[in-house]
Amino acid sequence: MKIEKTINILNKRAKFEYEILEQIEAGIVLTGTEIKALRSSKASITESFCQFIENELFVVNMSIDEYKLGTFYNHKIKRERKLLLHKKELQKFQRKLKDVGMTVVPLKLYINDRGKAKMLIALGKGKKLFDKRETIKNRENKRNLDRILKKT
Repeated sequence: MKIEKTINILNKRAKFEYEILEQIEAGIVLTGTEIKALRSSKASITESFCQFIENELFVVNMSIDEYKLGTFYNHKIKRERKLLLHKKELQKFQRKLKDVGMTVVPLKLYINDRGKAKMLIALGKGKKLFDKRETIKNRENKRNLDRILKKT
């Protein structure tokens, strides 16, 4: 089993579905087999979101596959995992979440230089359908421009 040095698990859909307003890095509470599975890049955050439960922020619907070499001590694949933030940061996010259409979404899950699991979360506002179409149009225009420049 190969363990990579740089683990970058991205939520590509988040930037398409939401207008990102503010980003912050948070620690994440994991058990032993979860961190081992994460180091072998066996996780997904595409369907996950963040939710406040009793003034604490949790990431919900994040899936970390079972560790291959784990025994009966293996973790649950989908469970609520606590995010570690300072009290002031939590209060700021709670205040901003009271606005209509605001949500906290995970953008990136990674392991930093010190070996700690971190998650980049963002405060986002849901995009309307016409905003999504504009995003697709801009992406296709950029792709076509890159093709033309590559030919010359």
